[in-house]
Amino acid sequence: MATVNVYLTFDGKCEEAFRFYESVFGTQIPYMGRFGEVPPSEDMPPMSEADKNRIMHVTLPISNETMLMGSDTLPGTHHLAQGNNFSLSINANSREEATTLFNKLSSGGKVTMELQDTFWGAFFGMWEDQFGINWMVNYDDPAKVQPN
Repeated sequence: MATVNVYLTFDGKCEEAFRFYESVFGTQIPYMGRFGEVPPSEDMPPMSEADKNRIMHVTLPISNETMLMGSDTLPGTHHLAQGNNFSLSINANSREEATTLFNKLSSGGKVTMELQDTFWGAFFGMWEDQFGINWMVNYDDPAKVQPN
């Protein structure tokens, strides 16, 4: 069965926020990746040095069952406003489960990133459902996931 976690989005304050959350929950951030680490592609806009330092993805365990996740936006790619500054992130147990959940939950909504294999080794997609809720689904294929 899939697990669901909250994914927070910031405009350049992600690292500051997660360092604060780290101190509050008394746990440690196991991974914090920056946009500058993303391999070049046609889909990525040119980035300034400051933008390369923004957080692409961070995770923070807050209990045995729950992971707090987050990222910064890249200027010009996402209009951040209260209400769209979080997503529900589903971690699927299989590629098939990820595909089923993506197809059913995105029905009638707006896909913002097609379900696809990613450079970090996951099968991943994003969408806004028909009710305006932002979702992500991720399947970490053990054969493809890159070590931290």
